[in-house]
Amino acid sequence: MLFLHRSAPMLHFYKLSSSPKLLLSQLRRTQSFLSAPSLSSSFPRSSTSLRVRLFCLVQSNGGGVRSLATAATVATDADRGGGETFFADEGVSWTALGLSDTISQALSSAGFNRPSLVQAESIPSILSGKDSIIAAETGSGKTHSYLVPLIHKLSAASGGAVSGSASDKGFKPSREVSLVLCPNVLLCEQVVRMANGLRDDNGDPLIKVAAVCGRQGWPVYQPDILVSTPAALLNNIEPKKQRKMSFLRGVKYVVFDEADMLLCGSFQNQVIRLINMFRHDEKLLSWTDQPTADNASELDLESLPQDALEQDEESQDDSSPADNEEIESLSEEEELEETNEADGSVQKRGWRRVLRPYDRSKQYIFVAATLPANGKRTAGAVLKRMFPEANWVSGSYLHRHNPRLERKWFEVTVDSQVDALIEAVKHGAESETSGDDDVSRTMVFANTVEAVEAVAKILERAGIECYRYHKDASLEERSGMIDDFREKGGIFVCTDAAARGVDIPNISHVIQADFATSAVDFLHRVGRTGRAGQQGIVTSLFTESNRDLVSAIREAEKLGRPVETAFSRKRGFRNKLKKRGKLQLMSQ
Repeated sequence: MLFLHRSAPMLHFYKLSSSPKLLLSQLRRTQSFLSAPSLSSSFPRSSTSLRVRLFCLVQSNGGGVRSLATAATVATDADRGGGETFFADEGVSWTALGLSDTISQALSSAGFNRPSLVQAESIPSILSGKDSIIAAETGSGKTHSYLVPLIHKLSAASGGAVSGSASDKGFKPSREVSLVLCPNVLLCEQVVRMANGLRDDNGDPLIKVAAVCGRQGWPVYQPDILVSTPAALLNNIEPKKQRKMSFLRGVKYVVFDEADMLLCGSFQNQVIRLINMFRHDEKLLSWTDQPTADNASELDLESLPQDALEQDEESQDDSSPADNEEIESLSEEEELEETNEADGSVQKRGWRRVLRPYDRSKQYIFVAATLPANGKRTAGAVLKRMFPEANWVSGSYLHRHNPRLERKWFEVTVDSQVDALIEAVKHGAESETSGDDDVSRTMVFANTVEAVEAVAKILERAGIECYRYHKDASLEERSGMIDDFREKGGIFVCTDAAARGVDIPNISHVIQADFATSAVDFLHRVGRTGRAGQQGIVTSLFTESNRDLVSAIREAEKLGRPVETAFSRKRGFRNKLKKRGKLQLMSQ
């Protein structure tokens, strides 16, 4: 018998008995071996008639483009009279959003014949030139929401010409450049693939894209879009002053993908420092009366007030938005004087800090699937303070239950947890696939590396082959696992490292073997399925220790409200509930 014991954040095994060897392909013909009828009856086969909508997901692999899958949208809300949940109205075309015919044709050739709801709102906002904050549920098309308008603007600025090579020393801004910042290498590579997937009639990418991350160093040519992690970018520009100055001046569009992650934790200091660098360059350009990048290669620093320059340099080292609000707008000190009406003498009263206006020359775009704003230090609150005039684009199901997802909740104990896990995985293998490739894809989430290994051993002992994806695997191993999972399907056991940004089409089932430790992680996990207008199934196994967080999430879903109140960490959330209960008892 399989016996699992849960303590702390990891899974422990005390006894494992062998089971008949079963291949994954055989699971579809295998009957349940559980004796609990309640669990078996909770996973019925769907017999619903389907209306299928077809579209292609395209990925560039090296120099070539290949079709990954054709997605089937199953019984959308439109079928049930509730309105479309993913695509914009049929009358909304790419050209109607302000995009060129060339880009519209490239999108259609890549299989994107119609914009999503989020894309229909985001693209005009970015084309307007205003700072934009795109907060929308996972799988809503956010990456193309910023890539497509940026490609349009970059192509228009360069007249459609392909850039020539540039030396490593210069990186001179002969035209506008866009920077995309991502939290990890895999997401950087994914953005590059998606940008390269948009091609002209000759099969060439519309623009040049380069990544600076992992083993990829500074590009030998000037790209139109540079994709990097914050640390890799700083490591490549800070040691060389001329490269830093030229790069900062050339960048006209800055995108922060997974913005909530970049503005918190270990990324925060690096990201705030980069924002201060770009704002410093905007002020220098404005104060030296140099309106274009063509005449901006040399900075006339002598024309600027020395005290303003010194303060500007100091502000670039500021890394805490919560403690110092000067990142919102650079300021300088002004000496206060008071005139004595009796004798006309001037008396100095000290100094005050005043704002020095400047003309904006860069556009900032923040993109996230979760952007909590309930608290001064949350990413959403920080953005509201730093960019008060930005356009906000919110998805219909931001922080809310997605109606395309079927949710299954099971409270388990030490005795029932293993059986429930195996039954859920079996149901994933038996369930109908999301695409037309007839390949089943199931993601199983656990909270730690140790838990991933434990879950994988359970499944393998039951004859179920699976992938093991976590931080202890090398970057090459993780990249290979994702490619194999895309192509061959199967069971993908992983930590939350696979919950953000990684776009794997046609995942039909997500299982939480370990329940998420926060509502944010929960939303990212369940967002791996039901993407791009498809439907999906989410099975969540939880224990008594997760009950408060689960109750808050389910209550929010039942009432149709966002799960903002459950955004704190599990321990902090439970402490709040306990404190609230004690106060209620004292008031009685």
